[in-house]
Amino acid sequence: MTEPGASPEDPWVKVEYAYSDNSLDPDDEDSDYHQESYKESYKDRRRRAHTQAEQKRRDAIKRGYDDLQTIVPTCQQQDFSIGSQKLSKAIVLQKTIDYIQFLHKEKKKQEEEVSTLRKDVMALKIMKVNYEQIVKAHQDNPHEGEDQVSDQVKFNVFQGIMDSLFQSFNACISVASFQELSACVFSWIEEHCKPQTLREIVIGVLHQLKNQLY
Repeated sequence: MTEPGASPEDPWVKVEYAYSDNSLDPDDEDSDYHQESYKESYKDRRRRAHTQAEQKRRDAIKRGYDDLQTIVPTCQQQDFSIGSQKLSKAIVLQKTIDYIQFLHKEKKKQEEEVSTLRKDVMALKIMKVNYEQIVKAHQDNPHEGEDQVSDQVKFNVFQGIMDSLFQSFNACISVASFQELSACVFSWIEEHCKPQTLREIVIGVLHQLKNQLY
């Protein structure tokens, strides 16, 4: 505050004005310095956190490729075209894709083999049932030989049964390839050689032969 009568041009007045200016306040300078230091510290922390996250991501990818090289057998085989060099990521991925495709083909092949074996088992079960019925029929008629028929009659019965079966066999079987032939044979057995179907065929043949004889 200026004294009465003091002129604005007085040097003492200028000094007083200078010290009263906020831009020269020492406390404000310290505040700006600490704020700038805080900003730099925050940026450093963010940069460090980003670097750590990126390193974790790279480590995870590296572990993934290492696991693939351990799991996939072809990655463990020596490739003489690249010598003793480490496998690149592109080669590891390609070998992994090839191995997965190989496993899919093997799985499909095994499923086809299992299906074929199941059909074989079904055919054997059908044959077993038929033989059991033949044995039972013989046991139920112990005096069957007393009214013996000629060999020609037996042949006619067999021929009638085979002719009937061959008609359905010829209509169902394809001979385009051996594999297709095998599949069709088992399918035909399951469909046309059921015990009930065979029984109906035999009854029809015997009835027809009986009419011819008597």
